[in-house]
Amino acid sequence: MELQLPVFLAVLAAAALHAGWNALVKIRLDPFLAMTLICVSCGIIALAALPITGLPNPEAWLWVAISTILHLFYYLFLAEAYRRADMSQVYPIARGAAPLVTTAISLAFIHDPMPPGSVLGIALLGLGVLLISLKGQRGKVMPSRAAVVYALLTAGTISLYTIVDGVGARAAGSPNAYAAALFAVDAYPMLAICLWRKGLEGIRPAFKFLMPGFAGGAMSLAAYWIVIWAMTVAPIALVAATRETSVLFGGLIAVIFLKEPFTPVRGMSAALILIGLVFMRLG
Repeated sequence: MELQLPVFLAVLAAAALHAGWNALVKIRLDPFLAMTLICVSCGIIALAALPITGLPNPEAWLWVAISTILHLFYYLFLAEAYRRADMSQVYPIARGAAPLVTTAISLAFIHDPMPPGSVLGIALLGLGVLLISLKGQRGKVMPSRAAVVYALLTAGTISLYTIVDGVGARAAGSPNAYAAALFAVDAYPMLAICLWRKGLEGIRPAFKFLMPGFAGGAMSLAAYWIVIWAMTVAPIALVAATRETSVLFGGLIAVIFLKEPFTPVRGMSAALILIGLVFMRLG
C-alpha cells in the first residue's frame, strides 16, 4: 500500500478540520463541557448515518469497544491539558509524540510496508511538531508540568486508538460502517461522566453553545472519518503522521483567532514538517 496523492490530500483536509474543532474547545466554554458537547454532537450525526452505512462485520466490534475506551481517556486527558495551558502549548505536544509512537507500533506489529524515506519523513514531521512546544507562549515559559503530563497522556491514547481503528476498519468490511459505529457508541460514556461530575445544572452553560458545538462535532467526525478510510488504503503510520500536520493549521488558528503570538520556533517547526511531508511523499 502507498499513500497516493488523493489520499494524501484528503488526510491534509482532515488535519485542517481537526485543528478547527480543537480551537472550538478553547473558546469561551469550560474545556470539559466543550469536549462533551462536541463528542455528543459526533454521536448524534453518526447515529443518523448508521442506517446508510450499515453495521460493520461482527469481528470489528471488539475493536470498536477498545477504541471507545481509548477515546474516552483521550477526551478526558485533552480537556485537562487545555484547562492548564494554551492551545499552542498543548496541541503540539499531544499531536507531536503520537506519530513517532504510532510508527514504532505499526512497524513492530502491523507490518505495513514503508520505505526508509517515509520513515525518515515521519521522524522529521514528529520532531517539527514537538519543536513548537520547546518554548511556551505565556511569557516564553514552559507549560506547567501537569499540562505536559496530560498532553503526553493524550499522545499515548492517540497512538493506541489510531492503531486499533486502523486494524478495526480493515476488519469491518467497510470503513464507513466502522466509523459510524465507533462514533455512535463512543459519545455516551463521555456524556455519562459529564453528568456525574457536573449534574444537570452544571451542563447548562453548554446549551448556549449548541451551534458551535455541533459545528465542532461535525468537523471532528469528518476529520477522523477520513482518517479511518485512509488507513484502509494506505499504511497506518503514514496516515497518522500526515494527520499531525494539523498542528500547522492549529498554529494559524491560535495566532489569528486566539491571538497567541507567532515565534521563530513555529517557523522552524513548520519547515521541518514540510520537509518531512516531502520525504513521506517521495518515499
